[in-house]
Amino acid sequence: MPRKSSLLLILGAAGLLVLVILWNNITTIVESGEKGVIFRPFSGGLEKDKQLGQGFHLIAPWNDVFKYDVKVQESTSIMEVLSKNGLTIKLEVSYWYRADETRIGYLHDEIGLNYHSKIVAPAMRSATREVIGKYLPEELYSSKREVIEDEMLSRARRTMEGKYITLDDVLIRDVSLPQSLRDAIEKKLKQEQASLEYEFRLEQAEKEAERQRIEAEGKAKANNIVSQSLTDKILREKGIGATLKLSESNNAKVVVIGSSKDGLPLILGDN
Repeated sequence: MPRKSSLLLILGAAGLLVLVILWNNITTIVESGEKGVIFRPFSGGLEKDKQLGQGFHLIAPWNDVFKYDVKVQESTSIMEVLSKNGLTIKLEVSYWYRADETRIGYLHDEIGLNYHSKIVAPAMRSATREVIGKYLPEELYSSKREVIEDEMLSRARRTMEGKYITLDDVLIRDVSLPQSLRDAIEKKLKQEQASLEYEFRLEQAEKEAERQRIEAEGKAKANNIVSQSLTDKILREKGIGATLKLSESNNAKVVVIGSSKDGLPLILGDN
């Protein structure tokens, strides 16, 4: 019995030692924001349609696991490109991309872990050169900047189509030009802004003048209608009515009907 117990103890220790040695080969942990794909050299190769989710996994020691970061990632590229008029522009461009977590197996099989340097970065450089070549340097400082960024995004997406990678956004962070050209562009933009402000003030002045003209015409028409409706008979009747109301006051007075020059009542009395 003691000899048997010793044998079991030795075997257990040996098994534990083997487990410790092989632990890193038979286990893997997929971190948060990652997906894993298994390569089985003896049973079918790469499992393209199956991904390992987050957490702890046991695997056969002869299998390999390749892990992909599927979170949105940011990268910045600084490059020199030619504008429409042949000037060299230095750009700093940032872009956001991510691997398609449902197609990790296909991404690994066709491109590999270095998909950014193989696909994303070249697509962004190509799109930037192609799009910037259609515009003048000053247009990068104007409202067309957003249009240019959208064009770069669309162009890069077409290049990356079918590569199991998603490009989320593109942003031009900085544009470097010779100082003389930059000063000339800023001066031109200021002149254009001043011209727009002048046109706006002129338009507002024209609208105010038109408003005043319409208001004056309306008052003139109203006065004309009133003057045409006020005949001598109406004026005398209104005058008589006003005089009689005045005569009803408490002050002592004498009212003489038809004594004034125009036939209106004449009031005599104390003030």
